[in-house]
Amino acid sequence: MNLGGLQRFSLCDFPGRAAAVVFTQGCNFRCPFCHNGSLIPTDAAGALDEAELLAFLERRRGQLDGVVVSGGEPTLQSDLEEFLRRVKRLGFEVKLDTNGSRPDTLRRLLRQALVDYVAMDVKAPLAAYERLAGRPVDAAALRESIALIAGSGVAHEFRTTVVPELLADAELAALRAELPPGSPHRCQPFRAAAALDPALRQAEPARRAPAPEPQP
Repeated sequence: MNLGGLQRFSLCDFPGRAAAVVFTQGCNFRCPFCHNGSLIPTDAAGALDEAELLAFLERRRGQLDGVVVSGGEPTLQSDLEEFLRRVKRLGFEVKLDTNGSRPDTLRRLLRQALVDYVAMDVKAPLAAYERLAGRPVDAAALRESIALIAGSGVAHEFRTTVVPELLADAELAALRAELPPGSPHRCQPFRAAAALDPALRQAEPARRAPAPEPQP
């Protein structure tokens, strides 16, 4: 595994669980609002040794409930399945954060019960997806991943980073209409200061200006 970093403790990344968060190195999207730009290059050397990570998790047995595997895009890692097996053997539940671009990998993980929770980032309605992902996307693959997750019986959520400069209210409504009924959809705030696109960083003060008070 090419690992880009570790957050040793989190109470907010895995619902109902105390967890460590593992960040994989490399992503196939270039979302302009991404706040983890250092994790995008796939050819960058990882900042974390896998053996050291597993030793850390061994020491935290009984103190942590789960491990979040985020990124980057974890499903790009050729040895992801074996890594998750090792994590599960240590007794941890696993949450996977994914962009949904590789449904075949996702299907294998679900079939082998290697994940206990899946969070898929859904950027925009499919008609606008390339603008938000920063790259051409395979719409059929995204649809397949959404259907796999929703029908898996595994706890899951779909989540959208709301960037007003890039995603109009009507597009957000269209996105919600494309998601399966009954699946949780969560909107999360945009971290402007760390955005991959410098123009979005510069737009931060205007974007965060307080709304005017309603007039009587």
